[in-house]
Order: sequence, then C-alpha cells, then structure tokens
Amino acid sequence: MNKGVGVALIVVLIGALGAGYWLGSTGTFDRATTAAPQTTAGKEAVTKERKILFYRNPMGMPDTSQTPKKDQMGMDYIPVYEGEEASSPEGRNQVSISAEKIQKLGVRTEAAAMRNLTRSIRAVGRVEANERLTYTIAPKFEGWIERLHINTTGQPVGRGQPLLEVYSPELVSAQQEYAIARQGQHDLQNAGADALATMKQLAEASLTRLKNWGISDEQLQTLSKGETARHTLTFRSPVSGIVIEKKAVQGMRFQPGEVLYQIADLSSVWIIADVFEQDLALVKPGQNAQVRINAYPGKEFSAKVTYVYPTLNAQTRTVPVRIELANPDGHLKPAMYADVELAAPGSGKVLTVPISAVIYGGTRQTVLVELAEGRFEPRQVKLGVKGNDYIEVLEGVGEGEKVVVTANFLIDSESNLKAALSGFGEPAKPGASPAAAPATEHKGH
Repeated sequence: MNKGVGVALIVVLIGALGAGYWLGSTGTFDRATTAAPQTTAGKEAVTKERKILFYRNPMGMPDTSQTPKKDQMGMDYIPVYEGEEASSPEGRNQVSISAEKIQKLGVRTEAAAMRNLTRSIRAVGRVEANERLTYTIAPKFEGWIERLHINTTGQPVGRGQPLLEVYSPELVSAQQEYAIARQGQHDLQNAGADALATMKQLAEASLTRLKNWGISDEQLQTLSKGETARHTLTFRSPVSGIVIEKKAVQGMRFQPGEVLYQIADLSSVWIIADVFEQDLALVKPGQNAQVRINAYPGKEFSAKVTYVYPTLNAQTRTVPVRIELANPDGHLKPAMYADVELAAPGSGKVLTVPISAVIYGGTRQTVLVELAEGRFEPRQVKLGVKGNDYIEVLEGVGEGEKVVVTANFLIDSESNLKAALSGFGEPAKPGASPAAAPATEHKGH
C-alpha cells in the first residue's frame, strides 16, 4: 500500500515538470509576465494627461476664454495646454497666476480712462515780513541816545508811540537859528522890505533844514512855539507793528544813517516758496495757493502767487516764488516753515492710468495689462504729464483696458523670469528644471 502511494507521487511530479517545460517553450510565460508593465504604462499615460489652461481665438485675435466656445464665424477656439502658453502668439511674454495667488498678493486693477488731469506743485517755504510794510528808524544827524522807551526786540508798538529821545548839537543849533530868524522877523516888521525878506529867507532855510532831518510837522510846530531850543528830540514809531531789530542802546552815540530800530507791520506777510526748476513752467502770478504751517496742523491758508523771482539757486536748483498772505491775527510769524501747494490747471481730458500702475525700469516705463482673469501682459508705454494720482499715457494702452495698480512688481518679476527661461530656445515646462519651478513660485509670492 505504501509503495503504491509513493509511485503515484512520483508520477504527479514528473507530470508537473513536463507541463512547465511545455509552457516555457510555447512563450505563454513571457506573455503573462509582460502584461503587467503594459498595464502600468497605460496608467502613467492617463496620469500625465496635459492640462488645458485656456482657449485662444482661432484667427489669432487677442481674445481668450476659460471655457470652450466658438468665434463669430463658428470656428472652435483652440485649446492651449500647460507648457504651450509661452510659445503661443497671444501668450508670448505673458504670465498666468492662479486665483488663489491673486487673492493672496492683493492684486487690484483699474481701467485706463479719459480724465481732466490736475497737477499740484508742492514746495517748502518760509514766512517772511512784508518788505513793503517794514520801516527803519535811522536819524539823519549825529547825536547821542538820552532815553529808550522801547528797549526789547519783538516788542509790539503802536503808530506814533515814542521809541527813544536823542540829543544832538546840530539839532540844537538848527533850532536856535530858526528861533533867531523868527525873532528877527518880528523885530524888523517896521524895517525896510529888503531886511525883512532876508530874515524870512533865513527862517525858511532853518525850517527846511529841520524838515530834511525827518522831524515831523507836529514837532516843528512845537519847536516854533518855544522861545528856547529843546535839548532832546523824541522819535516816534511811523507804523503799528513789531520791533524785529533793535540796535539802540541807551547812552550810545549814533552816526547819520545808522539804523537804530526796524519795525515790521505783520498784518500781511510773505511766504517765500522754493519751487523746483522742472515745475517752474507751471507757476504764474495770480495762481491760487494753499499754505499749511507746521505750527497749526490741520489749518490751511488761501493765498495767491504775487511774484516769481528771476533768479535760480544753483545749489538747490529752485526758484523763489512769493506768496502774499493776510495775517490779521498775527498767527504767522517770520521764519516759520510752511508747506505750499500750487494748483496747476489741466489742458483738457487725456488718457490716464494710476501712477502706481507704472513700473519704471531705467529708460523704459511698463504697465501690466489684464488680458483675462489671471492672465497679464507687460506693455511698454510712453508717458506724458504727471498729475496728483494719475499720469497721462501717450502710447501703449487703450481706453478701457485694465492695468494692475497693486502687486505689479511681483507679477512683472514672474513675467521677466518666464521670458528669460523661454529665451534658451524651448519654453520652460513644469518639472523640466528642478530650480525653475521654485524660482517662479518665489517670484509670485
């Protein structure tokens, strides 16, 4: 019994070995083993199916769509796959950014539009006394200061208020001559006409001499009534204002023409603003100006340009501009700093874009135009007059086209990177270069 079982097992083993040999010789094993790699390759082909980015116009027009559509002639839009956008006619030198990245970067656009471009010229100025309302006290004769009534700089004075009393031998001598001549006229009333005329001429000469020294008529009347010459003469303020300079010292000797006081009427002041050379053509007399003083934040003073000086400061390249400003309350004081804004009128409506939309790159200026959602194209533009918030565009952008006004530098950097990669011959493909994808992602953020 055991011997029969053993013989049966041997026969089964021999049959199995024979079947294996037959399958190997007929190639069935090879076909079975190669079936698995083919199935795996099919899965990879499905996984690597190209992604459609957008659909472009079949006639080459700058019109794209995110969904399949037909043009006016019934032709289907052509799909543009990932990796082909840089080589397509409408996608060259463009950049595509996902909606998520646009939201993260805070990209904002604004349409180019026709606007009446206004421009404000800003300059730094300083408050100065009105030269037309500035007076000096300078005697025309030699003398000494006997007494000071105003003895501090900055002290306010009223019109006719005494400033100082002076003594002068010449003044006393002139008074005596005038008094003698008047007395001679009185004594020679019964004398001949020639003698009376001579004394009259002597009195008039003495009076004219006193007038030429700047003595007022009121003081001359006082002198003419007195029988004896007065020892001192009082100088009074010719105007109400502030003493901005005082050189008089009690007891000092002064010479003819020496300035003892300088008084300024500050009811009207000047603002001298320094306007840059390139803005000078937009400044004219009579132009409105807004003045802000650092000492009074939030308060503005309205004034007008009264004079543009004919000289230029070679160091600062600025031209002084005079603005006259009323100062009835005396809030504006000489030497205060002021911020001046001059309104330059526009020349009609022109095509404009926001100033923040312009990217300055050496000798050229560029804006980023939004072609479709998430697709942008850098364009070189020719600029004109610059306003407060907008700038004139002469070439490069049409009315109604949307330009990027925020995060445009980041988008431009990504566009430049893509253009640089495509310059090597073949457009950059995802995953083609290990360093390319991270660099583009970095620029986008």
